[in-house]
Amino acid sequence: MTGGKADIGSKRLISLAPDAWVRWVTQRPDVEAREVVSSDFQWVSRESDVLVRAYSPTEGEFLVLNELQLRYDERMPRRMHAYAALAEERYNLPAYPVLVNILPSSATTVPVPNRYEASFMGLQAAVTIT
Repeated sequence: MTGGKADIGSKRLISLAPDAWVRWVTQRPDVEAREVVSSDFQWVSRESDVLVRAYSPTEGEFLVLNELQLRYDERMPRRMHAYAALAEERYNLPAYPVLVNILPSSATTVPVPNRYEASFMGLQAAVTIT
């Protein structure tokens, strides 16, 4: 899902029951949504994202990065990693990235991973996507 309609749809969907949404995607009954914040990063186009500031008594305040898309795209783990880093830097909060694929992948598509790892010149990065 990309473009304005997807953006409006995902924001509207999450705003209907933000507490229920963040509890569902984190699988934690004590998480509450505090607010839907801007996911607009000037140098990165992220039309279908919804960024929610959330709170948990055990974890404190954090961000839930929600990406909704029609089908899995194999570039998504890398994009989610970059997006999480940008959000953490902008809001100075830890990020919990969530990818929701609306339709199942076709038989020719690669399996949907739940982790992104990269290594370059001794530097390592990893993010788990739920």
